Amino acid sequence: MKETPVMEGLITNIQRFSIHDGPGIRTTVFLKGCNLHCFWCHNPEDMRPYPEIQFFPERCIGCEACVQECAQHAHAFTPDGIHVYYRDLCIACGKCVEQCFAKGLVLVGSRVTVDQVLAEVLQDAAFYRDSGGGVTLSGGEPLLQLDFACQCLDRCRAEGIHTAVETAANLPWSRLEAILPRLDLVMMDIKHMDTTVHQDATGVPNARILENATRLGAQPQPLIVRTPVIPGVNDNVEAITAIAGFAAHLPNLLYYELLPYHPMATSKYRSLDLDYRAAGLKAPAAQHMATLAAAATDVGIEVRVG
Repeated sequence: MKETPVMEGLITNIQRFSIHDGPGIRTTVFLKGCNLHCFWCHNPEDMRPYPEIQFFPERCIGCEACVQECAQHAHAFTPDGIHVYYRDLCIACGKCVEQCFAKGLVLVGSRVTVDQVLAEVLQDAAFYRDSGGGVTLSGGEPLLQLDFACQCLDRCRAEGIHTAVETAANLPWSRLEAILPRLDLVMMDIKHMDTTVHQDATGVPNARILENATRLGAQPQPLIVRTPVIPGVNDNVEAITAIAGFAAHLPNLLYYELLPYHPMATSKYRSLDLDYRAAGLKAPAAQHMATLAAAATDVGIEVRVG
């Protein structure tokens, strides 16, 4: 009999005791790779669909172990002791990371099996039962690794664990349709109702996202619509009430959640040689978030601020 190949997925992290990715205490599995490029993304390590090295030069102690270990010559030191990392030469094998005890080099993105994910998830099964929590697949865009995501969710449901997904829904409906029977909750982002603004902010138009949101709204699984509130993009009453008005017509809407931008990802972008367009933006004030939430509530839906 031919053996079934072991299913693997590419993840960046399995975060235990999460309280922001669905109800109760949860374990959140971050899958690597995204087909949006939101300029404010606070998880830039999840954008690219392949393993890569984060380089934090401020942590480097100058031991030069990475130079000795790297056969690709991706690391070098100048005569005055400055560590230079040539990302274009790197194959992200991780050998230099194993030698970097100062954590100046960090590998993001590892191949894991469904069994490995379940072993981690099941460690906190008692907490899920006591808190009404469970497992959430996030990213990145977890539905880009559809087969792996489905197998993880199937195994979780077989263990009686509540399942949820965080998605931007910028995918063919067939992918959402395939994963829905495996879910107890869907959380999706709607960033803006204006497609031109959406394109500039995320790199993609919003027509498919809104079409999928309408379809998701007619499903039996409860739906949470989320909006990251970004200064200069959608941090105004008009933009938020437009999204809230759209969400109000989704029959299975559980509530609408506003997530204030936070500027804590700067070092991540620098470590990955990514341009950070959001540099200089400030987190919306609590009072401003309250004003936006009140305006959205006036549409007639429950609104929460994350």
